[in-house]
Amino acid sequence: MTTGVRRRMGVDERRQQLIGVALELFSHRSPDDVSIDEIAAAAGISRPLVYHYFPGKQSLYEAALRRAADELAGRFMEPHEGPLGARLLRVMGRFFDFVDEHGPGFSALMRGGPAVGSSTANAMIDEVRNAAYLQILAHLGVQHPPARLELVVRSWVSLAESTALIWLDGRRIPRGELELQLVHDFAALAAVSAAYDPEMAAIVLPMLADEPADGPFGELVDRLGALLPLVPAPRVG
Repeated sequence: MTTGVRRRMGVDERRQQLIGVALELFSHRSPDDVSIDEIAAAAGISRPLVYHYFPGKQSLYEAALRRAADELAGRFMEPHEGPLGARLLRVMGRFFDFVDEHGPGFSALMRGGPAVGSSTANAMIDEVRNAAYLQILAHLGVQHPPARLELVVRSWVSLAESTALIWLDGRRIPRGELELQLVHDFAALAAVSAAYDPEMAAIVLPMLADEPADGPFGELVDRLGALLPLVPAPRVG
């Protein structure tokens, strides 16, 4: 039987509880719309006690942001086994899992929320983007990327972020289609860059050679092949 006596938490345990409660609330509503009173009520403590652990909502938001940033960066971790296209598709699945679970919080994270102008918050957001960038380079087996490869990978990370933000506004496109389309977008960006630069071609062509015909990159080739006969012939003169 329970005694009904509330267990007293240690300082770190209480801080972690408040961060978890705040993150949960921020995941369903914009942080601007969540008050300290609501956080205190959800944690089962008084408003003054929240301020005992955090100076204000800004500091609590940044602590929750730190946890969310670490979790989001972890979604890009993937074993370096199997074709790249399949790996990227799994990464996009986990990325959109996070976006789906933390919709308003993800929007606030990427758009600023109450932390707009905060160098700490902006630095954490940049950490997530850079972690994703470094993971993609690791999958490509490149330690010192040429300028065009850096442009391709950073552009793709930005595209995934903006695509997720737009998708959250109504979810008008099936999520699975967007995950696959983003993998195709990566292949297309890399292929176009390879057409301009021999150094990029030396990276991209071996990558494509290892892809199975029934994988995500093979499907892109099939889709483009079906589209080409429908493209009007260029006008002469």
